[in-house]
Formats: sequence, structure tokens, C-alpha cells
Amino acid sequence: MTTTTLAVLVPLLPFLGAAAGLLLGRTAPGFVRPLAVLPPLASLVLAALVAVRQGGDAAVDARTELTPTGSVPIELALHIDGFAALVAVLVAFVAACVQLYSTGYLRDDPRYPSYAALVSLFTSAMLLVVYSGDLMVLLVGWEVMGICSYFLVGHYWETPEARAASLKAFLVTKLGDVPFLIGLFALAADAGSFRLTRVLGAVASGAVDHPTPIALLLLAGVAGKSAQFPLHTWLPDAMAGPTPVSALIHAATMVAAGVYFIARLLPLFQASRAAMVVLAVMAAVTMAGSALAALAQDDIKRVLAYSTVGQLGYMTGALAVGDRGAAVFHLLAHGAFKALLFLAAGVIIHAAGTNSLAAMSRMHGLRDRIPDAYWTMTVALLALAAIPPFSGFFSKESVLGAAEHVTAGHTEHAPGAAGWIVLAAGLLTALLTAAYATRLWLLAFRGRGAEAPDHGRQPLTMTVVLWVLAVPSLALGGLGYRSLPGWFDGRDLTPTLLTSILGTGLAVVGGLLTYGAWQRTTALAARTPLGAVAAHPEGDAGLVEAEAIATHQPAYGDIAHAPDPADPGRLLLGPLHRPAAAGFHLDAVYTALFVRPVQAGASLVRFLDREVVDTYVRAAAALPRLLGAAVRRTQTGNVQTYVSALLAGTVVLAVAVLLVATGA
Repeated sequence: MTTTTLAVLVPLLPFLGAAAGLLLGRTAPGFVRPLAVLPPLASLVLAALVAVRQGGDAAVDARTELTPTGSVPIELALHIDGFAALVAVLVAFVAACVQLYSTGYLRDDPRYPSYAALVSLFTSAMLLVVYSGDLMVLLVGWEVMGICSYFLVGHYWETPEARAASLKAFLVTKLGDVPFLIGLFALAADAGSFRLTRVLGAVASGAVDHPTPIALLLLAGVAGKSAQFPLHTWLPDAMAGPTPVSALIHAATMVAAGVYFIARLLPLFQASRAAMVVLAVMAAVTMAGSALAALAQDDIKRVLAYSTVGQLGYMTGALAVGDRGAAVFHLLAHGAFKALLFLAAGVIIHAAGTNSLAAMSRMHGLRDRIPDAYWTMTVALLALAAIPPFSGFFSKESVLGAAEHVTAGHTEHAPGAAGWIVLAAGLLTALLTAAYATRLWLLAFRGRGAEAPDHGRQPLTMTVVLWVLAVPSLALGGLGYRSLPGWFDGRDLTPTLLTSILGTGLAVVGGLLTYGAWQRTTALAARTPLGAVAAHPEGDAGLVEAEAIATHQPAYGDIAHAPDPADPGRLLLGPLHRPAAAGFHLDAVYTALFVRPVQAGASLVRFLDREVVDTYVRAAAALPRLLGAAVRRTQTGNVQTYVSALLAGTVVLAVAVLLVATGA
């Protein structure tokens, strides 16, 4: 079987599994789980075969014209280089893990068949984006992922949070997709083709006349899909969906698509120094802001959501300094440990006795009850904090090393300003990342909140998946920096001494500061009445709930769920804690600038439609009705009335004729 045939089957199998799952979900429920798990596993095997055959050598290209357009052709094309081959393996691997995990996590969910089918469709769409060699076909997968995320985030549609989150995710990403579509059309108009190889050839030859506006338009779509500032606000709210969906979105699909798209078209962005600086600023603000927000969150999934936003900022930062090898290396490493973090969080959520959210301040005694989640999440958090020798250290240091390389003036692929911006923000984020990772570990596994009832052992499928993901979270980085350069652009991914010392040193400082703050707050909480809120019924649970609402945190309706006040994030952030917990009030800003004006305009249009347009319509209908009523009154059915009217009419006519004759 040829490599092209294998590559076609990789996205096709999950699509067929999704279609079969939807058709057989009600009539043959026994086939739902095999149809959910086997297609992504088969895609993983085929994607691995494609990667082995491609081997980091020349790209595999194939194409066929879909339909004549009369102008710019649209082709069903494949373009599989080293980037595409490895990212496809990541997508299939994480999707297979998520589907296997979901068989246990959602085993009692009545809507599991539709959920599993949507996850398979989601996977198929992302694989189409990865392998596609035509930008319009890529756009199809791009938009299918958007609609899948809408349905999956809103899986628990009975809750208002899930409904609002799914709608917000759809609208915010579509806000970026509009300029993204315009940018694609403008790029195709300049290049004369949607085919990726021809577009890159046109960029190399200087045939693209407007690289800056095109790059900025495309960047808007990337910001929406990959949750980068200022269109990142949908991702933390998307945690209202099932935890396995969060793992899939954050680790391998949806948000990874934007970073991958820029990596594909990086020469276009490098043709505009302004676009590279904008990309660097966007990455820097995203990194630092999301890390501060993560340090203030109480819900464990929101911490991980802001963490994803920040790690994607590292990837876009690597692209801003012109090193897509470092960006995709971090994408691969992050995909492994972030999937592990979310799936371990799912085990914690189950153990904490909640549905889809878990406040860390409620947790107590989980280390001994869920040892598998404890050890695997510890591995993932060390990878997230970039502690050697875990995978996150090598991939994150490749980003910082690339930025340091640009600041030294050793490359012409990116402006020096972009290098300084990314390097400074990356080092600050390394400190903050270690801080919120340590805080999560302390509150989740050594917290002093009210102990939740024991819900028994987790299904074996969930535990197995955690340990499977722990392997690349530990080993992928050490293997990757040696072997991956040949798959990418050949650039060295070995950590540099300066950034390794700075990044690791700041990470250790962040972890130690958080641990010290936790010890201090724990001691203070034990000596103050506030520290007894979780233990005494007379505590002020209403105050806790009001604060939770104000900061968009899960509310605690009874004192059994009162939080542990020993939160080091409050001490570390100080006055920044409240705005950081609310995402720096960006949602409120967007509501004031966009939502309310749109609602006011809609209200005005509704008023004009109802009071002005409808008035004319009602008047046009009222006049014939009045005339009809007047005529109806003359039709009494009384013969004497008709004869009298006839006689009166005759007299009137006679008089009229007489007057006319006399006048003549």
C-alpha cells in the first residue's frame, strides 16, 4: 500500500467511525465503544507508518482537482513533511487515549454514543488540517473542529454554564475566522493558488504583494483558534465540558491547529517584520497574562486551561523568532503532558465527587485515594514546570534558546526586538509556571479542604491511559532534541547553557516561593478563626460563595464545601489576585465594548421592526378590513331595505337628471 493511500486512510477512518457511531448508537449500542476506540487506534498505526516512510526526508505530495472553479483551483492535496508526519502521530495518539479513557469516564452517560462520534469527527477534522496540502481543504477541517467543539463543550447542556461556554467558544473563534477567511482569499489571489507548495513558492519569489495585511488577517484566525490574546477568553470557560474533551482540545486538536498553521506558512509571516513583531507581542502578553491568571484560579481545570494558553504562547513565541522546529517540538511535548494533566484531573474530579468542575480548595486526602493520578500528575506537572529531565524542559528550552539566538543577532529570519520580547516574557513565564504548578500540586494532594466521600476505584481504562501518557511526558524531550532536528528544518534543538540555567533557576525559585507561601498561609490559617471555616458550621459560607461568583470560581452552596484558606496564590499575587482570578476582567471589557452595543443595536432594530415596519403592515391590512366592514353592513338580507334603497336611488337619479336637463 502506497504512502499516499495510507495517509488518506488516517483521517478517513475516524470519520467513518463517527458516521457508524451515529447510525448505530441507538439501534446497536454494543458497537459504540469499539467504534469509538478502534478507528483512532488504527489511525495511530497508519500515521506511524506514514511517519516511518516519510522519515523526515522530502515531503510526500499528491493532489487531484476537486471541481473546476473557473479561477483559483481547489484541490484535494496532501503535503506531508516531517512536521505533518509527527503532528499526525500526536493527534491520533492523544485521540486514542481520550477515547479509551472516555469508555470508563462516561460509562454511565446516556449521551455517550453522540459524544464518542463527535470526538471521532473532531479527530478526523484535525488530521485533515495536518495532512492537507490545499488551504481551502484545510479550512474545511478548521471549521468542522469549530462546530465539534461547540457540541462537545456543551455536552452537559442541562447546565447554563455549558450552554454559555459552548456558545462563547463558537462565537469568539468565528470572530477570528472571518478575517482568517479574507486573508486566505487574499493570499490565494496573490499566489494564484490555494495549494500550499505554490503559495510558499510565490512567497519565496516575492509574488505575494501584500504580506503584512495578509499575515495579520491570518493571525486573527490563529488567535481565535489557538486561544491567544486577545481572543483567548473562550478557552477557560470551555472547561464546562467533559474533562476528556478538554484533554483532546488542549493537547492535540483545535488550539494546536493555529500554531501548526503558522508553522506551515511561516515564510509568509517572515516576509513581514511587522507581522513577526505583532506575533511576538501577542505571544508575550499571552504567556505572562495567562500564567498570572492560572496562579489565581481555584478550579483545577481552569488552572490547566490558562496553562494551555500560556504554553501555546511559548509556541507562537518560537514562531515569532523564526524557529518552527522549536515550536513544533514544544507542541509535541506539550501534547503529551497536557493530555496527562487533564485526564489525571478527571480522576481527581471523580474522586472529589463533582461532575465536571473541581475546586482545589475543597480537596483533602486525595493522595492516598488516587495514587495513580498522584504519581502521573506529578510527572506531568514537573514536565509543565520545565524541570530536567522531564520533556517540558527540553522543549521549552528550545524556545528560549531560539529567542536568545535572535537577540544575539545570529539570524535574519526574525527582528531582534521579537527575540528580546519573547525571551523576557518566556523567562518570566517560567517562574510563574513553576509557581502555579506547585500550587496546584499542593492544594490538590496536600490540601486541607473538606474531605469528599470515597467513590471507589477508578475504571482500569482510565488508570492505564494515565501511565501510557506518563512515558512520553518523561522521555519525549530527552529523545526529541537529539532525533527531531532531522525531521524539521535541521536546526539544533539542544538546550543552550545560558537559557537552561536561567529558565531552570527561575522555575526552582517559583516552586520554592510557592511552597514557602503555602507553609505560611497554612500556619496562619491554623491560628485564625478563618482557618476553621471548613470545620465549623457557623462559618460564613455566604461570603465564600459571593467571592466565588465575583471571581468566576465554582460556588460552594454549603459549608461542607467551604474552601481551605491556605492558598499561596493569594499571598504571592497580593492585590493582583482578584483581577487575575477574573481573567483581568477582559470579559467585562468585551461585554462593554462589543456585547452591549450589539444588544442595543438589536433592540433598536427590533423596535423599528415592531413599531414602524409592522405599523405600515398593520395599516395596509386595516384599510381593506374597514372597507369590507362598511360594505358588509349594507348586506342585511331584508327585502324591504333593498327596495327602499332602490327607490331612494331611483329618486336621486331622477332628481339628478332633472337638474342636469334644467341647467342645460
